[in-house]
Amino acid sequence: MDRKRFLKSLALLPLIGSTMNLKDLNKMTSSMSNTDKMPVLFLGHGSPMNAIEENEFVQGFRKIGKEIEKPNAILCISAHWETRGTYVTAMQNPPTIHDFGGFPQALFDIQYPAPGSPELANQTKQLITKTKVELDDKWGLDHGAWSVIKHLYPNADIPVIQMSIDYTQPAHYHYELAKQISALRQKGVLIIGSGNMVHNLRMVAWNKLNEEFAFDWATEANEKMKNHILSDDFQPLIDFKSQGRAFDLAIPTPEHYLPLLYTLALREEKEEITLFNDKPVGGSLTMTSLKIEPN
Repeated sequence: MDRKRFLKSLALLPLIGSTMNLKDLNKMTSSMSNTDKMPVLFLGHGSPMNAIEENEFVQGFRKIGKEIEKPNAILCISAHWETRGTYVTAMQNPPTIHDFGGFPQALFDIQYPAPGSPELANQTKQLITKTKVELDDKWGLDHGAWSVIKHLYPNADIPVIQMSIDYTQPAHYHYELAKQISALRQKGVLIIGSGNMVHNLRMVAWNKLNEEFAFDWATEANEKMKNHILSDDFQPLIDFKSQGRAFDLAIPTPEHYLPLLYTLALREEKEEITLFNDKPVGGSLTMTSLKIEPN
């Protein structure tokens, strides 16, 4: 199928209806040749300053970028795009969004001009049957996406789309929704969840930002999370609201935590999970990140 016919097929997809199954879709997207299965990443993105600072965390991101095969495209689920309903960015040239305040001008000057991918946005929309997915032409790339992706791929030469987090839905909903995009891994798409496993800004120890320090509850929550992750015991992580005080303090609001569940939902049997950047910041944040390696 040539590009023109492929785009025409995508335009017809909304008319086909919800009866289309994955096998049918894969036939229509045969021009997007199958690849080796891509890994999946969860990146603890921390402060926006990681976009311009040189530290061990950005070095960890760069190392991962060199370890994995260069993707055809990236789909990012960022903590910083919450919506009512589910959206995917579908513009050709997504803007760089500086969705923060109080930082140096040098950070606001950063642009990450990666192209978008209307084709991937349409394919993602059709894969998801759990809910209606809307195509978005207003958002772009927020700092949860570009501040980390720029270290993996500094040339901004890989198409990037974002998928929003529906703040009205519970954790198990997001976990199940994520499973519906698993086929993208074999189309050369690197799926990235960007947030923080432990993220409580109200309790940051600002006087300890330059040292490795964690409150006891943050250490307890992070260690329990890692144990569940590495033992393939994901249900307690989905039921995070029932795990006690340490989890309650670590996840006062879910937006930075939910991208982890999107990542874990995409792990297939016997795929290895490795941790990196596993350190606390300011007492109440952790930069812990993970890679799911294809088997």
